[in-house]
Amino acid sequence: MARGRLRIYLGAAPGVGKTYAMLSEAHRRVERGTDCVVAFVEHHPRPRTDLLLHGLEQVTRRQLEYRDTTFGEMDVDAVLRRAPAVALVDELAHTNIPGSRNAKRWQDVQELLAAGIDVVSTVDIQHLESLGDVVESITGVRQRETVPDEVVRRADQIELVDMSPQALRRRMAHGNIYPSDKVDAALSNYFRPGNLTALRELALLWVADRVDEYLNQYRSEHRVSKIWGSRERIVVGLTGGPEGRTLIRRAARLAEKGAGGEVLAVYIARSDGLTSASPEELAVQRTLVEDLGGTFHHVVGDDIPAALLDFARGVNATQIVLGSSRRKAWQYVFGPGVGATVARESGSDLDVHIVTHEEAAKGRGLPVARGGRLGRARVVTGWVVGLAGPAVLAVLLNTAGLGLANDMLLFLAVTVAAALVGGLLPALASAAFGSLLLNYFYTRPLHRLTVADPRNIIAIAIFVGVGVSVASVVDLAARRTHQAARLRAESEILSFLAGNVLRGETSLEELLERVRETFAVESAALLERASDVDPWTCAGRAGSGPPLDRPEDADVDMPVSDHMALALTGRVLPAEDRRVLAAFAAQAAVVLDRRRLREEADQARVLAEGNRIRTALLAAVSHDLRTPLAGIKVAVTSLRSDDVAWSEEDRAELLEGIEEGADRLDHLVGNLLDVSRLQTGTVTPLIREIDVDEVVPMALGGVPEDGVDLDVPETLPMVAVDPGLLERSVANLVENAVKYSPRGRRVLVSASALADRVEVRVVDRGPGVPDEAKDRIFEPFQRYGDAPRGAGVGLGLAVARGFAEAMGGTLDAEDTPGGGLTMVLSLRAAGSPPEPPASRPDTAEPERQTLC
Repeated sequence: MARGRLRIYLGAAPGVGKTYAMLSEAHRRVERGTDCVVAFVEHHPRPRTDLLLHGLEQVTRRQLEYRDTTFGEMDVDAVLRRAPAVALVDELAHTNIPGSRNAKRWQDVQELLAAGIDVVSTVDIQHLESLGDVVESITGVRQRETVPDEVVRRADQIELVDMSPQALRRRMAHGNIYPSDKVDAALSNYFRPGNLTALRELALLWVADRVDEYLNQYRSEHRVSKIWGSRERIVVGLTGGPEGRTLIRRAARLAEKGAGGEVLAVYIARSDGLTSASPEELAVQRTLVEDLGGTFHHVVGDDIPAALLDFARGVNATQIVLGSSRRKAWQYVFGPGVGATVARESGSDLDVHIVTHEEAAKGRGLPVARGGRLGRARVVTGWVVGLAGPAVLAVLLNTAGLGLANDMLLFLAVTVAAALVGGLLPALASAAFGSLLLNYFYTRPLHRLTVADPRNIIAIAIFVGVGVSVASVVDLAARRTHQAARLRAESEILSFLAGNVLRGETSLEELLERVRETFAVESAALLERASDVDPWTCAGRAGSGPPLDRPEDADVDMPVSDHMALALTGRVLPAEDRRVLAAFAAQAAVVLDRRRLREEADQARVLAEGNRIRTALLAAVSHDLRTPLAGIKVAVTSLRSDDVAWSEEDRAELLEGIEEGADRLDHLVGNLLDVSRLQTGTVTPLIREIDVDEVVPMALGGVPEDGVDLDVPETLPMVAVDPGLLERSVANLVENAVKYSPRGRRVLVSASALADRVEVRVVDRGPGVPDEAKDRIFEPFQRYGDAPRGAGVGLGLAVARGFAEAMGGTLDAEDTPGGGLTMVLSLRAAGSPPEPPASRPDTAEPERQTLC
């Protein structure tokens, strides 16, 4: 089934007549015999809109109850069953009542379109999702009901329903939009002339952009290369010179004269990276064109006039603004210049403006190739061969006398050797010097710079031509070799960079250090600021250069975004290096975002853990702590009662209950305080050497004597621990083991030496713990199985492990052979070196302090 077509009536504000236009269109279609129904239309109520509903079939609305109120929503199922050719659906951005088929009305419309039903709908410009912030800044009202821009963009037809602000306010004053009791408030707030004018401009520009997209799509599909002057687009050709600012301002004034004019500044760089442009000047010009509402573009092309015309035709430009040539008169022997070539080849569809400026005809340096393609030593050797070789050869040939032909071949061999070694310039010097020596010493008349035989002139010319040709070939090969090596190095750098960043193996400081090493600069810093008026701050830095307050203070400034830049100090980079630098800058921004997201995730995890602990603590306080308090209060109240004569046995039993309750409270509060200390990192163990058999028996004070078997040899080596923390750890382990041991089964507490460790084992014969739960039982507020509320708040094992790790030990759970659970407390023997603390997987990386 073919998908239905969507037509949208777009307005700048409520009341411009969108629903009226939609109903009028429905009447026209019905008159033509089209099956058209009203799926949902809201008339608010407006008499003229209500009048247009007569004569149109309306689908009964679905009634939904929400918060004791009944609402009518579009019945999507009823419309699908009716299956009309066209359905009218008002207020596309409407949010449906909970319980509806979809959350949003535009989702209902998508279902109708998928079923092959054409839909005519309405929407106001303020309901477009991307314009929410703009509309809020204009009107001060945040629109809660929005529709994705893409839904409206994909409409087959968008028709703007326009009305001037004055006419709309008159409609409002006459009561044609809102009830009379709301008119004054609406006119003085949302419907102010300024608001309506701004919203109207927003709607007009948005529709104009959509029309522009359709036009470009049509031109692309039909391969239309000829420029259609439907809108003034002015392309400014920049060279990187100071005259660029004048050209940009001139183009901006031209754009202001036409409605909807647009300025596009373009800088064309050669593909080999050779350029005389100033990177700092280009950055200033980019900022200027963006401040004036234009856009900046960077294009690569060796044929500058052709690249400029291709760009202009590609963006459907109508005018090109160029500056007067900066070349001097004699430089025109190399060609007519960019301006003249563009004007000649622009055709009738492009107007070319040549703008005069202060730098015109003052001369400009031609692009100079970076030295060192052949290497400094090789160039020097070439010069030596090119100048000294002909002189030495002339001395030798004056004594040998081999004839003019042989002499010329030998001089040619020296010129070729100079070309192969040193490149173009040494070969040219060798050819010129060698031709003079041939003319002076070996062509008649001798010892004069004249040639009597015309054939000798041809021979000398061929000699010079061969030398220059060979030198040109060698220079071209060296240039291509240099380019290939550079491109290979760039690809390797970018590949390594992308791989490391994508795998998350590179921190921001490591990446900036890589930038510093790659481009051989003193320092590299990533600067950012919150807005255009805020000061710059340093997000990361590598190197030892001076601190930077602004990107403009650096030798190289590579913008990353409007409020972020990569700044380098130490030397100015050529244009060919900036391509790779731009990739580094973009990756640096990605690494910075990833680091901040990771920090936020760590903070969120800490907050979540804190919330979980606080929730569990509240639960513990609400029950586990109140239970012994209630028992103590009942016992004390009973003892103080004068109505009952308590026997000595009863008094002893009540006092015993008070003591047990107080002990339980003391134990619970102690564990809570211990967990709090562990969470805040304030546990500072006082490590000293002590025997295990001195501490472990003291930990069994609160355990029944017949409930524990103790096996701690006196021959064990001493351990380096905090005696108080060790006692608390063992006491919690034994208490936990006794709690879960069957009645009549004793808990075994033993100790043994293993290498440079001493292990204390607490063995019970209880139900045991599955392997997947062994780590979880050490978390705070965890109680395994169906332990009753009175069994504690689940802090004992967490405190025991925390104290063990604070002393440099470990605490793990193992299965007891034959059933049960064994807690293994491993302690460092006295005299053994301390082990580095094990890093937890979820430990947040400490924030690095970076000074710029």
